[in-house]
Order: sequence, then C-alpha cells, then structure tokens
Amino acid sequence: MKRWIALCIICLFSLSSYADKYIVGAQNLAYFPHYDFSSPVDKGVAWSVLEAFSEASGHEFIYLSLPIRRLQLELVKGNVDFVYPDNRGWYNSITTSSDKHFSLPLTNAVTGTIVKQENAGLGIDKIRHLAMPLGFTPVNWQQRIDDKHTQITWVTNIQQGLALLYQERVDGLDLEYFVSQSSAPLAYEKDAFTLDLTLPHNEIPFSLSTLYHKDIISELNDFISSNPELIDSIKAKYGITPFEQLSQQLLNEQGLEIEEVWK
Repeated sequence: MKRWIALCIICLFSLSSYADKYIVGAQNLAYFPHYDFSSPVDKGVAWSVLEAFSEASGHEFIYLSLPIRRLQLELVKGNVDFVYPDNRGWYNSITTSSDKHFSLPLTNAVTGTIVKQENAGLGIDKIRHLAMPLGFTPVNWQQRIDDKHTQITWVTNIQQGLALLYQERVDGLDLEYFVSQSSAPLAYEKDAFTLDLTLPHNEIPFSLSTLYHKDIISELNDFISSNPELIDSIKAKYGITPFEQLSQQLLNEQGLEIEEVWK
C-alpha cells in the first residue's frame, strides 16, 4: 500500500513538472537581433526576455523553429503552446485574434523599406522591384503591386535579399531595420544600407500568443510591467533603440524634414 502511494506521488510530481514546460513555436527565420531560435547560443532579444521570465517564474520554455505558415496550425493542434512573434493585427486563415491571448510586446520591430544608402530619398516610384522574405505579407505595398507599379521578388533568407539589393537587382528590401543592421556587416561595408523614411515603414509590436495558456500570458505581462529597467537593458544589449530615437537619427542622416516622412 505504501509503495502504491509512493508511486502515485511520483507520478503526480512528474505530471506537475511536465505541465510546467511549454513549447514556443517560432518563425524559422534568422531575424537577429529580434530572434533566431535555431541558434544554439544566442537566440535574440525575445529569447532573453523569456529566459529572464523563466528564471523568475520557474516556467521552462522549449523553442521549436517552424515555417511561418505552419505556426498557427501547430498552435491549434496543440503541438506548440505559444507562437512568436505574433500581433493582434496580423491576419492568418487558421486562427483569429479574438481566440488568442497576447502578451505585452517583448520588443518592437521597425519594419520598412531598406535601400542602399546612396539611394535613400529617391521616392516610392523608384521602387519597381522589391525583395521580401517568403511568408511575409506586403501590406503597405499591396496597392502598388495590384496596380503593377511594383513587383515582388521573394527570398528565402535575409542574406539573399541583401545580396540582391547590393547588386541593384532589386530597388528595395522589405525588412526590419535592426535586422538589416545586424546582418549587413557580415558581408558588406558599414552603413551600406539604411531604412528610407520616405518609403513605407511601421513600428510593430512583437508579442507571444497562445490559445490555451492565458494564465502564463498574465504572468508574463506582470513580469514585463514590473521590470521596465530589466527589459530596457536587454533591448540595449542587442542595440535596439526606441522608435522616436531611431527616427530622429535617420532624419539627420538622410537630411529630411519631418513632412517628408512617409505616413
């Protein structure tokens, strides 16, 4: 009898331990410094925030890189507990924002149109060919695509897009600013590329989402809200600056007036 009780206690403990481990499904894209969950070492700012939360809460996160179009499907199937990155405003054909629970932003991305430094400010009509990572949606460019003013060239990775841009086989690359700055020095001269403020760009929150673990999202939100200095220090470690600061820097570099900025 005592042995049976002991076995039950062991089983209950094992189930409890298992329940405290969660799988985060992440885009299998090298989007450093925001994320690169296939990296065996440093997976980026989102990973650093989640690992800090893990240390504080005791929850353990396992990271699984998946094709962008499979993420929401695996979430519905229950094969992953969370998806990253996600955003309330993003559309997919599998889940709806009203069904999901979203964390506060782990970071904010500055997505826009990357051009060669010397071509900044030439205007949207000069962007006849635009490179874009496969799986992304050209929201700000859709009308020009429909009107056949701009043609999309899909790329499977960031370096492919930068190579096409550097060789001027495309006029622009739809990409996040800090990702471009992190990736470009690997193969190109410093300041080879910039975010053209006269072309479409947005600040976009990157959140963690779930269908079934609202309680963990609430805990994560409390952690983020209660530790602003820690979150800021993590972002600073990865060279991610606030959007207002970055905008002013690029305005000065490109010699633009505020009214010239894309709206």
